[in-house]
Amino acid sequence: MKVLLVYPEFPDTYWSFRYALSFEKKRSAFPPLGLLTISSLLPDSWQRRLVDVNVEALNIADIKWADIVFLSAMLVQKESLQEIVELCKILGKRVVVGGPYITTNTDALPLADHFVLGEAENVLSELIADLEQGKAKRFYKASERPSLTISPIPDFKLVKLQHYSAMSIQYSRGCPFQCEFCDIIEIYGRVPRTKTNEQVLAELDVLLKIGWQGSVFIVDDNFIGNKRNVKLMLPKLIEWQKLHNYPFTLITEASVNLAEDDKLLEAMQQAGFHHVFLGIETPVEASLKEAQKPQNLRASLLDSIKKIQSYGMEVMAGFIVGFDNDPEDIFERQIEFIQDSAIPLAMVGLLNALPETQLWRRLQREGRLLMESTGDNTNCSLNFIPKMDPTKLIEGYKTIMRTIYTSKEYYKRVLECLKRLPQDKVTTSSSESKFADNLIALVRVIVKLGLQDRDRKNFWNYLYSVFLYHRNQFSQAIRLAAMGYHFRSLTDIYFK
Repeated sequence: MKVLLVYPEFPDTYWSFRYALSFEKKRSAFPPLGLLTISSLLPDSWQRRLVDVNVEALNIADIKWADIVFLSAMLVQKESLQEIVELCKILGKRVVVGGPYITTNTDALPLADHFVLGEAENVLSELIADLEQGKAKRFYKASERPSLTISPIPDFKLVKLQHYSAMSIQYSRGCPFQCEFCDIIEIYGRVPRTKTNEQVLAELDVLLKIGWQGSVFIVDDNFIGNKRNVKLMLPKLIEWQKLHNYPFTLITEASVNLAEDDKLLEAMQQAGFHHVFLGIETPVEASLKEAQKPQNLRASLLDSIKKIQSYGMEVMAGFIVGFDNDPEDIFERQIEFIQDSAIPLAMVGLLNALPETQLWRRLQREGRLLMESTGDNTNCSLNFIPKMDPTKLIEGYKTIMRTIYTSKEYYKRVLECLKRLPQDKVTTSSSESKFADNLIALVRVIVKLGLQDRDRKNFWNYLYSVFLYHRNQFSQAIRLAAMGYHFRSLTDIYFK
């Protein structure tokens, strides 16, 4: 059997990092980890190819080569997914679709032949056996969520490393919290399951063996969801990083209650975590209660962010406007909070009701749902009727984006962020200076932002401050300047 694994294209959004990646001549931030895992679950005798449409074109020859095509996608990729499925069917190929999008939208792709709903580890062997016997069913869904101890090492050998800015691994699935708007708990449950320590280290061994050095994103939606297991794993991770001279800079996502645990923060610092994404959402207490985020109400959010930063971890965060309890001045309050928090990469979006979430069900009961979400909460589309006037909500959202991603405000946040990251406490990584060591990338940043950009004066003032006060953080400062250019470019395009 010849299998073509295809990952559909992401539209150009704030999350794509397209303009920042261009400085390093990278094409995508991360490879498709789900499909790499699926590949490792296939029989050894099956031939396989991977085409990530985000880094290379899908050729007719690739489709004709295959006996069957496997696809996986998120909601935001649905248009590309539909186009690829249609093309494959025109060419007479059998199509199997899985992933988060189809799991909550089982009627979305009538042309596809087979669907794997939810997690695949417990059901893929049944699909494989049925395919080989010519009696495959339309739907496959496990009766229970799998233990991650049976999840294989992803098939990293399929990845064209040169196209990506980071590699990905997964430690856990699920989250103990119950945020109303979140689909993660609907798909993966509220009891976080983890891989063993040996599994995690084995995946890192493979990445090292294939020649990767640089960023590794631990893609868990809440890395600290199972604190007990994380605390048992981190000492092994620290030992591995030290043994190999810290080849990887680690990135992950966590809940804000990370700030409550000094021992956990210290262990993550020692393991080489340099970036963590938090779901802040809003500084408005009533809206946090509405969203069922009690973990964000236990302490001052600004103090929590500052504490995490004090352990050398740059905080990235998600913010949302459009809650029923948002006050009239929510836009000014979000801007003020983002600036005070010194979070350079502030992902602000409009509230969207994702399929089968608690929010979706509530709005459906209230007769306020309008349509399926696009999956992009930054494109100014609303798929429900908000309490605030929609025009005011969208214009207020645009004001936030136009403000926080002006070069002046952005560079101000970056400088404050660098000030809060004590370098004597940050674990040194052999890959930490990779961006600045790439002379060509550095020259591109300086030429684009220092010579060609309309805000070049602000860039030179920023660079002067970096040399004056943060010289030993030069690589990080240049990387963040590139990221700021990406956000500002998209803001100029979408919110003029």
